[in-house]
Amino acid sequence: MFMALRPRSSSVQPLSAPLLLVLSLLTGGFLFAGSAPAAERPNIIVILCDDLGYGDLACYGHPAIKTPNLDKLAAEGIRFTQCYSSAPVCSSSRAGLMTGKTPSRIGVYDWIPANHPMHLKKEEQTVATLLKKAGYATCHVGKWHLNGRFNTPDQPQPGDHGFEHWMSTQNNAAPSHENPTNFVRNGTPIGPQEGYSCQLVASEAIRWMKQLRDKSKPFFQFVCFHEPHEPVASPADLVAEYMATAGDGDAREDKAQYFANVANMDRAVGRILHALDEQKLTDRTLVFFTSDNGPETLLRYPRAKRSHGSAGPLRGMKLHLYEGGIRVPGILRYPALVKAGQTVSEPVCALDLLPTFCEMAGAALPAEHVQDGASILPLLGGQEFVRTKPLYWHYFRSIGAPKAAMRVGDYMILGHWDGPDLGPGGSVHHGDCEAIKQAQLVKFELYNLAADEAEAADLAEKEPEKLRELTALLVEKYREVQAAGPVWKVSADAANKAGKSKEK
Repeated sequence: MFMALRPRSSSVQPLSAPLLLVLSLLTGGFLFAGSAPAAERPNIIVILCDDLGYGDLACYGHPAIKTPNLDKLAAEGIRFTQCYSSAPVCSSSRAGLMTGKTPSRIGVYDWIPANHPMHLKKEEQTVATLLKKAGYATCHVGKWHLNGRFNTPDQPQPGDHGFEHWMSTQNNAAPSHENPTNFVRNGTPIGPQEGYSCQLVASEAIRWMKQLRDKSKPFFQFVCFHEPHEPVASPADLVAEYMATAGDGDAREDKAQYFANVANMDRAVGRILHALDEQKLTDRTLVFFTSDNGPETLLRYPRAKRSHGSAGPLRGMKLHLYEGGIRVPGILRYPALVKAGQTVSEPVCALDLLPTFCEMAGAALPAEHVQDGASILPLLGGQEFVRTKPLYWHYFRSIGAPKAAMRVGDYMILGHWDGPDLGPGGSVHHGDCEAIKQAQLVKFELYNLAADEAEAADLAEKEPEKLRELTALLVEKYREVQAAGPVWKVSADAANKAGKSKEK
């Protein structure tokens, strides 16, 4: 059995007496009870980037990219140094964030191509659905990527998963971030737009916040930027600014385009935060910023020539189950509760958002709802946080041998499987579900992240007792999730052709 572990020390400092009073009210379920007035419950904004690496922000150590708005956000709240996505690939990661469940448990095994049968099933309770039931106004803006048959009655759309208002795309902004043509607002295609995707997304988020929402209710807004996923396109002024720091050689302009792409996203975040200030909503709005997975691997597919993201000191990148694929930036600000200027090393995950937000909003979880994450509300108030379920990841098309991973305390254990090598990022093809449901874990790697953040020294042979202990935990979780995951009927022809390409 997994035993609850005391968290490692972090730089969290004890709160002042007034904030401790707020926390006691929070955890006692009084202040944020479902029947409480809207003003007493937090507004919640989740800002999700696409393929932003752990080392891509100035406040996470990037030597060239300037991100003043996100740096300020971090200074006003918590900068998490061990924040994890729920998967190393986009659709799976989003499914985990939305449901609080390990994505393979609910069958979102990989990225979802257009017209693919895989999707987030309608019966899944999302954070938007639960908050809406608790009296929240809800809005999704940006990349959706939780179905293949977007904007059709064949599969659930954002409105079916709790969002009253949505302006979304199935996958990437097309033809690029500049002047996209593929946004849909509440079921109606918008057509060509002028501007850059992140700014269009920010404008819609601000418009809804200021003009469209029911202001008698608290609100939940899920803002999903396409940046810095390929195909990258960035404003000329920012590209010119970064040419001086992009080095020399043929890739100089492409590198400047990537740096400028992150900087343009930071500008969009700044506009959203300014809108909160204008409406005097800052103090009672929780803002959480993160990424869906690690940075894209340069030149993994032909259009990825501008993917110059950084995983910082971490091993691996997007599609890896090593740290670089799943550890991402994580910044949280909530002035009503969270003390400014914190750097927290306690591991947190996108899976934790649903139970945390539901506790803060007084939103009841259905009895049958499986929770793979945990409410981190005590941590936000500077109190002890004890995780009773280890964090777990599964990705059957990962780059590298590990297909499953589990974090327990300082240790990360990774399991190889005896299934076929299907290649990275190819989505779910005909026959893949059979492999997912049958393959077993047969070999393991073990790392102590406190001593070896870069996962350079495999301890599997040096620490056999710890390996046996954690192997048993990983295999148990793997088999549980494997048994729960559904089988998709993917044909060998038309639907399968949609998944033949690499994730893009």
